[in-house]
Amino acid sequence: MLTSLTRWFDSRKRERALRRHAIPDALWARTLANLPFLDWLDDAGRARLRDMSSLFLAQKQFSTAHDLELTDEICVAVAAQAALPVLNLGLDFYRGWVGVVIYPGEFVIRKTVEDEDGVVHEIVQDASGEAWEGGPVLLSWEDVRMGSGGDAYNVVIHEFAHKIDMLGGEADGRPPLFKRLHPDLKPQEWADVFDHAYDRFCRRVDGISDRRWQQFAETSLIDPYAADHPSEFFAVCSEALFVTPRPFEAAYPELYRLLARYYRQDPAQVFDPPLAPEID
Repeated sequence: MLTSLTRWFDSRKRERALRRHAIPDALWARTLANLPFLDWLDDAGRARLRDMSSLFLAQKQFSTAHDLELTDEICVAVAAQAALPVLNLGLDFYRGWVGVVIYPGEFVIRKTVEDEDGVVHEIVQDASGEAWEGGPVLLSWEDVRMGSGGDAYNVVIHEFAHKIDMLGGEADGRPPLFKRLHPDLKPQEWADVFDHAYDRFCRRVDGISDRRWQQFAETSLIDPYAADHPSEFFAVCSEALFVTPRPFEAAYPELYRLLARYYRQDPAQVFDPPLAPEID
């Protein structure tokens, strides 16, 4: 009886959120037109993405910096791209924080890093996005608009992949596995496939000469930045999975299949039989 009552209240709460944060048809159509990498979704998938985007807007608090005007266009563009990775996982993967801060362009961040010798350094750098453990996601609106699918770059998917990774603690390239969502995906399999791909990519990056570096950076499907840390490799590969899925599957088939099974989505549409059924 209590479970049924809880579900009834949850359903009513969801319905109210969908009504209150309903996305107008014209705005949703413009959003989809600006995100051609969503074309692989069928009508039912797009409808679910629209609902999840509305629920994301209901749960998160948007703000801007440097006098950028906060518009519905900005909020819906970010919400749609943030909702995509968790479309078949659920918004609970973004629990524990509420803030999304949008800057007009790149912004300066200050952080402390510890080198291999244990020495702590204070660094200042420009950033297009940043995800804080237990805190907000910071995004450059200029870069959000760049993530339309021309190449494997999408700052929203990148930073929200970090948030998924952080669900189990510090981002380390090993996002949490749940039996209900990943019944056939074991930690050892993740380590075998992901760690091998990461190590191989790092060796490839390390082997690039200074003379060939610029060419490699411009032509590599995966940004060389992914070699900085397993968490960056996970985030960058998540971008490739959703934005350029077919080239990614062709170049990294095992890694593509691993991430597709994790996110329970198949943007390149190569799985037979299909992935596990969608969840509510």
